[in-house]
Amino acid sequence: MANSIFLGKFWGWYLIIFFVILTFNPKRIKQIFNDLKDEKFLILSSFMAIIIGLINILLHNIWEPNWKLIITLIGWSSLFIGLALFILPKQTVTWLEVTNVKFVQVLYTLLLFIGLFLLNIVYGIILI
Repeated sequence: MANSIFLGKFWGWYLIIFFVILTFNPKRIKQIFNDLKDEKFLILSSFMAIIIGLINILLHNIWEPNWKLIITLIGWSSLFIGLALFILPKQTVTWLEVTNVKFVQVLYTLLLFIGLFLLNIVYGIILI
């Protein structure tokens, strides 16, 4: 349970901070896509995603139908994206380039709500 609470706080705050940064500086989205064309950045990003995903999965691989599943899915998503970027970099970057800025904005708005939900659960702000 302690791992779930810690990772709920971590991912909740991370997703909210990510949302704020991209909201006040939307040029970062295009910059990230451009940076993925740089092989050094791509390798570093893929290693970080793999490491974060593996740590998340090793500490928290809970497949219960509740809020803990969100944390598990974030870990597995991170691992798969990192592996895709490392194993198939050109195909993955091409696939990511197809997504436009508006889709990314909708996606990170959804991530904001996931972050708020996680923080609500771990801090007990609003009892559901």
